[in-house]
Amino acid sequence: MRKRRITLRARLTLLYAGLFFAAGIVLLGVTYVLFAQQLDRGGDLSVHTDSGGASTSRQDSLPDDLNWVASEQKRLHDAATASLVTQGGIALALVGGVAAGFGWLIAGRVLAPLHRVTDTARRIACAPAADRGLHERIALHGRDDEVKDLADSFDLMVDRLDRSFDGQRRFVANASHELRTPLTVGRALVELAMHRGTASADVKQLGADLLEINERHERLIGGLLLLAGSENHVPERQPVDLADVVAHVAAQSAPEAERAGIAVHEEAGPAPTAGDALLLERLVQNLVENGLRHNTGAGTGGWVRVTSRTREDGLAEIEVSNTGPDVPPYEVPALFEPFRRLATERLVTAKGAGLGLSIVRSVALAHGGTVTARPRSDGGLTVTVTLPPDR
Repeated sequence: MRKRRITLRARLTLLYAGLFFAAGIVLLGVTYVLFAQQLDRGGDLSVHTDSGGASTSRQDSLPDDLNWVASEQKRLHDAATASLVTQGGIALALVGGVAAGFGWLIAGRVLAPLHRVTDTARRIACAPAADRGLHERIALHGRDDEVKDLADSFDLMVDRLDRSFDGQRRFVANASHELRTPLTVGRALVELAMHRGTASADVKQLGADLLEINERHERLIGGLLLLAGSENHVPERQPVDLADVVAHVAAQSAPEAERAGIAVHEEAGPAPTAGDALLLERLVQNLVENGLRHNTGAGTGGWVRVTSRTREDGLAEIEVSNTGPDVPPYEVPALFEPFRRLATERLVTAKGAGLGLSIVRSVALAHGGTVTARPRSDGGLTVTVTLPPDR
């Protein structure tokens, strides 16, 4: 649960209102002191008696008159003071409330450009892929002040990131396409040399080795192309049942698993989702191939289990588990980075170039899903992919 917080607009309003009330209280206090002094100064009574001698009856009634005047003076003083404090306090409260309302409106108007900056940054951060929302711009128009400087700097930063990501994608795609052509020509030349009638056994063996190396390089380039393409948004999504994908991939992987002496267990439960069927097939295929290639249980009961199901919350889920070497938990996050494998498999070998799980993550993100992995207690890995349901 998100912790409740006081917004900047509320804090500015409270600050405005607090300063206004503090100034009003000081003003009311000063007015009260000056008013009280003025009343005390104007209420002093000076009584002068005639030395020639007034009548005895008038001199006897003078104390009563003075007491009455003093009581009236005190009553008027208390009434005036109470009226000043009470009515002044009410007036201060009313004017303070109006000032707080105006402060709330002014703070909202001043902070409105910052809300645009925040909303744009949130849309970019919540994009399914890192470069998906980089076309967003604030394009703030208005006074040339600090807020506009912030918005313009943000737009400049996003624009440079957008150009950087776009250039990186174009470079990977162009380089991969350019590398495919010589590999295709080289494979054709090797096959031509191998199938000549005069080719010796050494030439045929050398050709087979070269074809294996060529095939590995083609897989690497194909993986780079797919990795670059899967980062893009999937504009047209079609209904796909992952159960069909799991069954198809398991059937395709059966010959390779049989040659390696590894059993493939298939549990294809209904798991409807929406997306690109070819990309989702490649996702499952990479997971199964990863389990086969990094499996040390060949001939000794090694297995790969691939499961599809629908979770209770409606999400479609694919889980692939396999036997294999122990995987340290701290190594798991790095396995999803391109060209990264376990510490004992840093070099590009026949097992692959380290793009399999990277492609899995990219395809999952492109479909609005997530992928997680955890080591198995007796060795191997369990990879779980969750995808949105078919709406």
